[in-house]
Amino acid sequence: QVQLQESGPGLVKLSQTLSLTCTVSSGSGSPNLNYWSWIRQSPGKELEWMGAIAYSGSTYYKSSVRSRTAISRDTSKNQFTLQLKSATPEDTGAYYCVGSYHLEGPYNFWGQGTQVTVSS
Repeated sequence: QVQLQESGPGLVKLSQTLSLTCTVSSGSGSPNLNYWSWIRQSPGKELEWMGAIAYSGSTYYKSSVRSRTAISRDTSKNQFTLQLKSATPEDTGAYYCVGSYHLEGPYNFWGQGTQVTVSS
């Protein structure tokens, strides 16, 4: 089984960088997933895929956030991170890290999510 856990500050100041880390743990016999994504849900909105890093290290981003987003990984720590620059109140929401076989889903394994509020 694969377990994911998000961590990071729950409050980010306006125009600062929102930074989250996902720690991945897996037992013996766990599947080899190909993509590690960040998905968020802002109040009143649907789930929004933001981007992913592949097993190969390649990165993929939603076009609307590409200029502000960076996803990286630290394989020695089994972690991948999200950095979203120039945060605005519209970036407020629940952020989930997700593992999947395919870039566009289905998204097989989810973290429990972490709430981030962007405020002045």
